[in-house]
Amino acid sequence: MSNVQAEKDGWEARARVGVVVPHADVGPESEFQAIAPDDVFVHGSRVHFGAMRAGGEMDPKIPHDPVRAFVEPPLIDDAVELLAASPLDVIALGFTSSAYVLGADGERALFERLARRTRGIPLTGTTAAAVSGFTALGARRVAIVNPPWFDDRLSGLGSAYFTEQGFAVVHHGPCGLPSNQKLITPEALSDWIRTTVAGHRPDAVLVAGNGIRAVGVVNALECELDFAVLTANQVLFWHALHLAGAQEAARRITGYGRLFELAPAEARPQPSGAVA
Repeated sequence: MSNVQAEKDGWEARARVGVVVPHADVGPESEFQAIAPDDVFVHGSRVHFGAMRAGGEMDPKIPHDPVRAFVEPPLIDDAVELLAASPLDVIALGFTSSAYVLGADGERALFERLARRTRGIPLTGTTAAAVSGFTALGARRVAIVNPPWFDDRLSGLGSAYFTEQGFAVVHHGPCGLPSNQKLITPEALSDWIRTTVAGHRPDAVLVAGNGIRAVGVVNALECELDFAVLTANQVLFWHALHLAGAQEAARRITGYGRLFELAPAEARPQPSGAVA
């Protein structure tokens, strides 16, 4: 009998999370993996996004036509189907602005369409996850901090989305930071939230946009301020884990906000024999 001790080889996953991202964006995968426990693995699929160039470059304000085109068939449908061919536990759409443009009804129709390609694997998206997160937190007054590459009209559509879901949006707008993913720092984002949002006294703030660097500031801001802090990738990953039935893995996550102490109402039951 061999006494060789095998090293970790990546097959010991408690949960596997698939994420669909714009072709030149590394934000969702980077932040998911930063948050993830050692036994949760992230698998990405990419879809062409017409407002993004090689290297992640974008215009200072992204046009709306490519935002809508990102979720039109056939590219995203094919990407979801190919991702769902893998033995995954959940699929997440790492894109915020398309839901703003579609509205809540259009987003539901998108999920219904894509569900026909997922082999029954649960599917979620950023804004749907944020609604679930706000609800789990008992937040009614919310603030939405959008990326600087969202224009005022797109930000207004986001406010309308959350208002339609029954929340009072006490502040929304593009943050006043450089419109460049690589130039947004945790320190600058924290200062913006502290000086621009805190005075509106929200129950919770959402830093929207999956391409904005944000998860690293959640814990520090919640310790300082008297409201919950959600970010696009943090809340999407939280929701995905619960839909995957990986509640135990979610509860092991610390340092990324009080949200991980809670479960969404629609959480999938844990498999029998799972550790509580």
